[in-house]
Amino acid sequence: MSDHLPGLPTAEWPYLQILVRLALSLALGLLIGLERERRGKEAGLRTFGFICLLGALGGSLGTAFSLLVLALVGLLVVFLNLQTLRAGEGTELTTSAAMLVTGMAGVLCGQGHTISPAAVMVIATALLAWKERLAGFSMGLTEGELRSALLLAILAIVIYPALPRGAVDPWHLVEPRAAWVTVILIAAIGFVNYVLWKLYGDRGTELSGFLGGLVNSNFTVIELSSRVQQAPQAFVQPAYRGILLATSAMLLRNASLLLIFAPLVLLGSLPTFALMLFTSTALVLWSHRRGQAPRPASPATLKLELPFSLPQALKYGVVFLVLHVLGGLTQRQFGNLGFYAVSVLGGLMSSASAVAAAATLASQGSLSPSVAATGAVLASFTSLVFSLTFVLRTRHAPLIRGLATAMLCVALAGVAGLLVADAVQPWLTQWAAQLERSTAAPSP
Repeated sequence: MSDHLPGLPTAEWPYLQILVRLALSLALGLLIGLERERRGKEAGLRTFGFICLLGALGGSLGTAFSLLVLALVGLLVVFLNLQTLRAGEGTELTTSAAMLVTGMAGVLCGQGHTISPAAVMVIATALLAWKERLAGFSMGLTEGELRSALLLAILAIVIYPALPRGAVDPWHLVEPRAAWVTVILIAAIGFVNYVLWKLYGDRGTELSGFLGGLVNSNFTVIELSSRVQQAPQAFVQPAYRGILLATSAMLLRNASLLLIFAPLVLLGSLPTFALMLFTSTALVLWSHRRGQAPRPASPATLKLELPFSLPQALKYGVVFLVLHVLGGLTQRQFGNLGFYAVSVLGGLMSSASAVAAAATLASQGSLSPSVAATGAVLASFTSLVFSLTFVLRTRHAPLIRGLATAMLCVALAGVAGLLVADAVQPWLTQWAAQLERSTAAPSP
C-alpha cells in the first residue's frame, strides 16, 4: 500500500527560514503574554505565545489560512469575554484587542516580515505596561493641551496636502510644503518632549531641566533662574545642573533635526555636537560629585507653554521661512559669511528653525554640507549664549560665574569640534562623492 495519497500536493519549507519566523513569532507572543501574566489575566504567557505561533503558521501557508487564523483568534476572544462575563468580572476589551494584534503580528512574521511585527508588539506591550501612567496622564490633560494635539493633527493631515508642491517663486527659495513639513516636525518634537516632561518632569530638578530643554530651553532657563531668586542658597547647584542639562537638550534636539533633514550635515558637525554634549555632561557629573550645596526640599516645578498652538506654529513657520530665504539670498550675494550672519541671527529667535533652515538649504543643494553644518553650530552657539542672559537677571554672582565658566568650556569644546570637523572634511567629501556615484550607477 502506498504511503502517499495520490493527487494531494506537498510542499517543503526552507528549514532555517521557517524556524526563524516561528522563533520570532514565539518571542513576540511571549513578550506581550508576560505582561498579561504579571497582571493576573486569564490569557497570559502561553496563550499569547500560541496565538502568535498560530498566526505565523497561517501567514506561512497563505492568505486563506491567514484569514482563518484571524477568525479563530476572534472566536477565542468571544469565548474569553463570555467566560469573564459569567464570572461577573466584565469584559476584557484590552486583552481582546491585544490578542487580535498578536494574531496579526504572527501573520506578518509568517509572511517574512521582521521589523514591522516587532515594532507593533513592542508598542502594544508598552501600551499595556504603561496603563496607570497613561491613564493618569489622560486624566490630567487640560483642555488647552487637548486642543494643542488636535491642532497639530489638523495642520499635518488637513493643511499639508492642500499646499502646492515645489517652489512658488522665481528664485526657487520658497517651497510651502517643505516649510510646512519643517513646522510640523519641530512642533511634533516639542509635543512629544512635552508629554515626556509631563510624565517624568517631577522626578527632580535636573530631569525637569533636561526634558524642559527639549521643549523650550529658553523658557526652562527662565523658570530655573526664577527659582534661584526664591531660594538662592538651597537651589543654586540644582539650578546650575538643570540649566546645563537644558542647554544640552537643546544641542541634542538640534542634532536630531540635522539627522532628519540632512544626515550629511550632521556627519560634518557631529564632532562639534558630540564634544559640546560631552563637556556639558561632564560638568553636570562633576557638580554632582562635589555635592557641597544642600539639595532643595522639593524639585523645581516648571511652567512651560502649551506644547503646540497656532501662534507658535505661525512663529516657527515665519522664522523658518525668513531664515530660509535670507540664508539663500545672503549666501548668493555675500558668500558663506552672509549665511553665517543669518544663522547667528536665527539662533537669537529660534535655534531649531535656524538649524532646520540650514539643513533644508543643504538638502536642496543651495549650500554645501560643511557650510550648513557650520551655520547650525553657530545657531546653537548663539542660543547657548542667549540663554546665559536670563541667568544674569538672578544677580547671583556664584551662579553667574559658574554658568559663564561652564558655557565657555562648552563653547571651547564646540570650537575644538569645528577644527576636528574641518580636518576630516576632505575625507567626508570624498566618501560622500563615492556614495553618490555608487547609488547613481546603474544596476547590472
